[in-house]
Amino acid sequence: MPELPEVETIRRDLQGEVVGRKIKSVEVRNGRTVRRHPSAKHFRALLEGATVTSIGRAGKYLLLGLDSGGTLVIHLGMSGQLLRARSVKEAKVPHTHVTITFTQGGQLRFVDPRTFGELFVSVPGEDGTPLPELAKLGFDPLEDVMSWERFWAMLASRHTGLKALLTDQEFVAGIGNIYADEILFAAGLRYDRTSDSLSSQEVRRLYRSMVETLAEAVKHRGSSLADEQYRDLFGEVGDYQGQHQVYDREGQACRRCRSTIVRVKSGGRSTYLCEHCQV
Repeated sequence: MPELPEVETIRRDLQGEVVGRKIKSVEVRNGRTVRRHPSAKHFRALLEGATVTSIGRAGKYLLLGLDSGGTLVIHLGMSGQLLRARSVKEAKVPHTHVTITFTQGGQLRFVDPRTFGELFVSVPGEDGTPLPELAKLGFDPLEDVMSWERFWAMLASRHTGLKALLTDQEFVAGIGNIYADEILFAAGLRYDRTSDSLSSQEVRRLYRSMVETLAEAVKHRGSSLADEQYRDLFGEVGDYQGQHQVYDREGQACRRCRSTIVRVKSGGRSTYLCEHCQV
């Protein structure tokens, strides 16, 4: 699943590509992708004729502000891709479920083989309540700067394994399996250390590792694994996978101490770590 660095990469690309463009037409080929709406026609009606005014991000959600007052919310799910086509004549790849055509030319295409992703338009005042997924999101580790003392207090208030906490979207938004493993390696901490057991020095290391790892991953335009499922807005793979220290490196030598990277099962998912470097 694309995580914060991948979604942030796409957000930055969208900023220069679609802001100020008016939506001419919308094609929906798979109703599951717009499942929150009563029909594809309803979804299209909320978009056609609107102009994109801003691009935001909340955790793993992309937020395209519209001059109509609504917001197009995009979640890539497990396998979603958002691709920019310069011309309507460009061939569509398989599993292109939604196509947005702009009056100035070109398209935005949502591709999703596994159909776990979705697009929906949030209209202010429609039901008077905020979107549950967005309302409950935790702090953004790139946007919400805080003191390490505040972060320490947040950790100490919980008694949870560190990886489980880092991937809890209601605690911190945007971190998933890949970056939780990379952050914990950089901090020298095991996935199963409890959040209220850290010393002040360990808290500082964890906070610094979280911010620096995510920022570096964005700099490298995210991670594309062996299946190359993640693609940026222009269809290119990310580059950060070459910088991974532990994730998907089972049996390989630790780049820090030369011990062997191991994979363990925790909470139904794989966790990669160096048992020598992480305590």
